[in-house]
Parts: sequence; C-alpha cells; structure tokens
Amino acid sequence: MSIRIENLDKRFGAQVVLERISLEVAEGELFVLLGASGSGKSTLLRVVAGLTMPDRGRVLLDGRDVTTLRAQQRGTGFVFQNYSVFRHMSVGQNIEFGLKLRKVPRAERARRCDQLLDLVGLPGFGSRDAAQLSGGQQQRVAIARALAYEPRVLLLDEPFGALDVRIRTQLRRSLREIQERLRITTVLVTHDQDEAFELADRVGLMDRGRLIEVGRAEELYARPRTLFGATFLGSGTLLMGRVEAGRARFRGLGLSVVPDQPHEDGAPAHLLVRPEDLQVSSDAIPDDLPELGRGTVVEESFAGAVRRVRIRFPNRAEVHQASSSRSDSDGFTVEALLTVHEQLPDGEVRVALRRWHFLDPPSASLLVADPGHGSIVALELARALSQALGAKVTVLGVAVDARQAGGLGWRIQRRLTRAHLASGELRVRYGSSPSAQILNEQAELLSQMIVVSSSSVLHPLIDWAFPGKAMRRAPGRTVLALIESTRVPVLVVAGRPRELKHTLVVSTPGAAETDFLRESARLARPLKLAATLIETGEERQMARGEDPFVARGIEVRTRERVTAPDPGSEATALLQFPSDLLTVPVIRRAPHQTNEIEPLVAALLASADRPVLVLPVERTETYTTTRSD
Repeated sequence: MSIRIENLDKRFGAQVVLERISLEVAEGELFVLLGASGSGKSTLLRVVAGLTMPDRGRVLLDGRDVTTLRAQQRGTGFVFQNYSVFRHMSVGQNIEFGLKLRKVPRAERARRCDQLLDLVGLPGFGSRDAAQLSGGQQQRVAIARALAYEPRVLLLDEPFGALDVRIRTQLRRSLREIQERLRITTVLVTHDQDEAFELADRVGLMDRGRLIEVGRAEELYARPRTLFGATFLGSGTLLMGRVEAGRARFRGLGLSVVPDQPHEDGAPAHLLVRPEDLQVSSDAIPDDLPELGRGTVVEESFAGAVRRVRIRFPNRAEVHQASSSRSDSDGFTVEALLTVHEQLPDGEVRVALRRWHFLDPPSASLLVADPGHGSIVALELARALSQALGAKVTVLGVAVDARQAGGLGWRIQRRLTRAHLASGELRVRYGSSPSAQILNEQAELLSQMIVVSSSSVLHPLIDWAFPGKAMRRAPGRTVLALIESTRVPVLVVAGRPRELKHTLVVSTPGAAETDFLRESARLARPLKLAATLIETGEERQMARGEDPFVARGIEVRTRERVTAPDPGSEATALLQFPSDLLTVPVIRRAPHQTNEIEPLVAALLASADRPVLVLPVERTETYTTTRSD
C-alpha cells in the first residue's frame, strides 16, 4: 500500500507542529523519518495512523483519501516506543487482542499467533506472562500484535529508543528481515542516525515541523542540499564563503574553488568537508588538491580501524556554528579521519581537500524580528520584500523566559494577520539577549537579511556618535548589537509605510567601495530600485572596475559627493535627497570580532525618517580612521 501526504499542516495553539508536508512512500518501502526531538516526526506518524487530525491537507493510502477516517478504518498497524504491551495478559493474549475485537475465530487466532511468534523470533512464548519478558522481547510482542490483523502499512514510533545498544541492533536486523519478508509498507520514526542508515530505503529529514530533504541515506550524507542536512547527518566542517568571478572564496583562507553549480556573483557559498574528505600530511600536498592550510594536531581518539584527529588552524576563517569544528577569534578546528597505521608528526601538518561538496544556493529568506507591540511597518515592508524577492519570511519573537513565550506568540500572530503576512512562519525564542537570539536564528536558517524596527534601538549609539548632544530619536540596544555582530544585511525600518522605488546608496571612506557597490547593486536589482550614488568624505582615489549598477541594468539617477564638517551635518545633508531607502555600509572586521559602525552611519540610524539597509563589507585597504573615545 502506498502512502501520499499532501500539504499537511498541524498547529497546537500558536505553535506550528507540521508545515506544508508533502511526501510519497512507495508500496513495500521502508521509509525513515529522522529528526531531533520536537521536529514533528511523531505527530506526522500519528496523522497517518489517524490518531491525530490535521488542520489542513490530505492523507491517501493506495490513492484513497483516508484523512477523515478513524484509525480502525485505515488498515494500519502502530507500534509505540513504550511497548504498550498488556502486562496482565500472556504473550499470546496480547497478540490475539486485536483479532479478538474483530471476532476472528479462536482457531484462526491461535494459528496466526504461532506464525507471528516464529516471525519475531519468539517461538513457544505464547503462554508466558508479558510481565516476565525483557524490554526487547516486549517490543517484539508489540510488533507481532501490530502485524496480527495483517495491516498493509506498519507505523513505528521510535520502537527501539528505550532499549540498550546490543538489543537495539538485534531488533533492527529482525525488523528489516520481517519487513522484507512481508513486503509491508513501513514508516519508522527515529532520532538515531545509525538506525536510519541501517534500515531505510529512503530517509526524510525533519526539522521544526518541516520536511527538509528526502533521499537515500548515502546521498543525504555525501551530497546534502541544505544546511540542516549537512550539519545533522554525520560530522564535518562547513566553511562560509562568497562567490567572486565564478569561484568560491573563503575569508581568512587561501582556499578558492569552483562551485559545482551556478552561484550568482556575490552570493554566499557554503562548502561542506567531511572528516574522510581531508588529506593530512607532513609532506607536500599534490598540486591537484586544494590546500586548506597548515595546522597543528591538538587531539586524537581511537575509533577501531580509524583514528579521529582534530587539527587547529590559526586562520580566522568563518565556520558555521553548527559545524563540528570549534571556531573562535584565535582560529578554527577541523576533524579528520586517518587509518590507525598513519603516523603524524608532533609539529605542523598540511591539510588538503580530496573531496568537497557545495550546498545548494539558499533560497531567498527574510528574518523579521518583531517585539509583539508598536508599529507593524516592519512587518508590512517584509511582506512587500518577500513578494518582490520571492522570499520566505520567518518572524521571530524573543521572550524573556519560557513563561512569556506563549503570550508573545499569540500577540505576534495577531500582528501578522493585521499586516497580511499570515504566510510568514512564526518562531519564538527566549533569552536575556534579544540580539543573540536573532543572530542565532539567522545562523540556523541562513536567512539572507534581518529586518528589525528602529523602535528597539539604543542610547549608547547616540552617545558614541554625538557626545553631549541630544537627538530626537535614540535607536535602541538590539539594533546596535545586531549591526555590530551581523554577517548579513540588516534592514532597520523607520518612518511611515512607503513603497520602495529609489535607494540612496551612501559610500563612506572606511568601507571598501567596490564590495559595497557590488552588494548594493545585487540587492537593488531584484527589488527594481533606481539608485542615487553618494560618496562622502574627502575625495579619494579608488580602484574602479565595471560599474555593478550599470552591469545589472539598474537606473542610476545621479552620482554626487557630499562633504560636511561633522557626521551630524553630513547626515542632515543626505536626508535632503529624495529616496525611499538608505543603503549604508558597516565595516566587517575579522570573524568573531564586532563590526565597526562609522559615525556617519550612526548619525543616519539615529535620525533617518525612512528604512536604512546596513550592508557588512570589508575595510578599504587605502583608508584608516582614528577616533578619540
């Protein structure tokens, strides 16, 4: 019997448990749903079984819509994690229980019971009390009972989770043998990767109510398409880079490789390297292998036929936080696999890439931080941006603690309805630092932009930019913390609702102008924005290549220079230019260091009456700035 799930949604209150799940399981297939606790996999299994009703979507068994049918009418067998064996009954009575309810004759029940006991490896156990069985034996009885009335679909919810490792291994083999012998369509839920790899014909990865990827275990491990697939399955290092002139380049490393699929120039590139993909040597690296760098072995562990070694590099490369490597301001660490016979020196080693894999270019996505109160202009602007970019919107609320999370979720849900952004995914986190929670969420989702209201902004920014001066609006703490730490654009929404048609691109002396203009043009093109280009500060000689705005067919209305005696006056002059959006740079330092907000940018954030798009870019090599604190 085949299973087809179409656009399934399920909520419990304001919490999204299943979101737009679509899946097909072929007849006779053993399909494994793999994910962490709380990912929604057990809820999805219960919906298929008829134990939980979906809010939207359909479940079809062999092409027949069974969404509204009760569990008893679907012809499915269900095995729970906690065995659910009736301990006051004998083994045979447990197995025959469902058959007895269906009024199957006694002789047929006994015959079927003996067959199933042989099938699950418990011949002659029919008269034994269930309470006398071990955990593994009770689970075998639970499987036999689920198979007793010959269901065409078998559903198993973490059936081996409460058992020790040896018994789990034995039961996995037994289950696979039973499934292949009966050719029964089976869906198994687990959080155990080894279990999924050993049993599954195909694996479906679930995270936060979404089905992220589906495929054979070998494909998902070696060639994952998504960040979640890369970091949830196995271990490895995920390097974060950017595409320039058709090659992926990684900051802090000399590494430069060609992506195995097209990436837009300036787009992020995410390179996955598994431990077995690294070649470690004290000698020269072959010329045809890209070199990751030189490092020092800091840890070794024995793992049977192989050794796991951790190698620390002094480079300040950007490594995704979900990667197995530890990364900080002093460097980063990768894990490699060596045979037990390979010997490494105590000193420096060289590491090269034998194989590597690029994740798919991430689809456009926006992360909107919403406080649950105040203006909804940021939500309305996010809706317009998502329509123009074809981007998914995730709305994040940050509560102080778990007790406040539920109420905040309900308030934001009502605000989403008012902003006509009901399609946005709502998430709620809690913690004492809203900016840290926002940045963590962005890193997990790989959102390409953070949208935040200027109403949550800070006095330290104003005091730093204009000591002793009172401003008419003080941007708040969360915005400053985001801008200081972000690696992606941050859109700070201020002023009244407006349609974005024209951006004022403000190039400051400290930022690398080429990088800033290229990134500004990359974002302006899909939004169909016209641009006015402004250069501030003293006139400087900059190396200029092809104009990225002209190359992308973007209308440039004018190019001008603005100079003023102080940042406040400069900001006032810039705000006289008509525009719907200000685009400004923030200077990126090395990974794990805060960004530098130039005084002019601080002034614009403090006084702008329109949205400000802040783009992190490198520091220009020909410019240095000094500032007295």
